[in-house]
Amino acid sequence: MNLPDLPPVFSTPDEERTWWWQLLGADGAELPSGAVTEEYAEQRFANQGDAESWIGEVWAELLDQGVESVVLVELDRRVYGPMSLRA
Repeated sequence: MNLPDLPPVFSTPDEERTWWWQLLGADGAELPSGAVTEEYAEQRFANQGDAESWIGEVWAELLDQGVESVVLVELDRRVYGPMSLRA
């Protein structure tokens, strides 16, 4: 049995994960692909709270990988930042 395509009001789980962190190096530029492990670089979140909780848990690991500051982004809109990961 073939089911019809989902109507446009429904979205896939990937489309719902629109929040992400732009990872910046010491010079303030976005780190190139591969500079940070994929586990950290490819994280996407369903909402701002999830994104902020995650950064609170992994900020030290990001510093160890050369991330100095972060910018919170929703889709392509800068929400805030840059925010230093150093005390």
